[in-house]
Amino acid sequence: MRLRILHVPDCPNLARLEHAIDEALTGDRHDVEVVRHVVGTPEEAAATGMTGSPTLLVDGIDPFAEPGAVPSLSCRLFRSADGAVQDVPSVAELRRVLGIVTDGLPSRIGSGSRPVGQPGAEVVPGPAAVLSTWRERTTPTDPAERAVHRAVLRAFAAGAPPSPAELDRAAAPFGVPADSVLTRLHATDVIRLGPDGRIRVAYPFSAVPTRHRVRLARAVDVYAMCAIDALGMPAMLGVDTVFTTSDPTNGAPITVAVTTGQSVWEPAAAVAFVGARPGGGPSADTCCDYLNLFVDRPTATAWAAANPLVSGEILDGADAELLGRRIFGELLGGHR
Repeated sequence: MRLRILHVPDCPNLARLEHAIDEALTGDRHDVEVVRHVVGTPEEAAATGMTGSPTLLVDGIDPFAEPGAVPSLSCRLFRSADGAVQDVPSVAELRRVLGIVTDGLPSRIGSGSRPVGQPGAEVVPGPAAVLSTWRERTTPTDPAERAVHRAVLRAFAAGAPPSPAELDRAAAPFGVPADSVLTRLHATDVIRLGPDGRIRVAYPFSAVPTRHRVRLARAVDVYAMCAIDALGMPAMLGVDTVFTTSDPTNGAPITVAVTTGQSVWEPAAAVAFVGARPGGGPSADTCCDYLNLFVDRPTATAWAAANPLVSGEILDGADAELLGRRIFGELLGGHR
């Protein structure tokens, strides 16, 4: 795991962040590299993804990214889970995004490994844990936003984006216009709206065709934004699925069929690459293009070596499915 601290010269909060990281990593530093990077111009802030000083990147991803944040040389403020504003993340928050627990049980799994910890506990690995935390921070908590979001997901699962009437019905009990709720969901990267105001993305769904096609029960075909999104659909919807995609390096077909919770991968050696480009922004722009399946680990490794600016890791099938469940499994609150 690589922690990269982006900061301006003489940043007053740099030492505090480094101290918090040291505390978070106590006894767990064997596979962690911490580096500093001084950012001196607005152009460099945009290129590196610094949205205020200091910014922490974990394997290239900002796990504390705020929707709508822009590159900046100003002081960075962080928002805690309870909404409080602070100069640096707390030790507990750092441990959470780094996949470290404090009860003596390990919380990381590496590429190709299986979950560890308490029996039945589901945990995810380094960069994957960062991605999971990043997406969890965008899950709606406002009742109106949650109701409209679920209406959007149910409509996509039925085979098409929701109609204005469906959205109005979902928003009506809260006395707010559906359009205003969609705008808020777009601002927080829960969905993405096109220039025409229509829904283009409702993670895990894409309103336009992608390489990642999923056949749901009842022969409904939908498109996923990425491989991890597709792998999260069975848990989110509680249905059997057949996910078809292709290796981005050679176009070879890859299929993952899930029946009553059991999956079959073809080819069996297929793996997932979980990555993101630097610079920040919505998930659709930052990481969806870099969440793909490959026919085997050597092919994925070769692709990663040829794309050094994309930070990420390779997961075997079981860990990739686990990540999909972690991100999307609870979005519909007990399925449909």
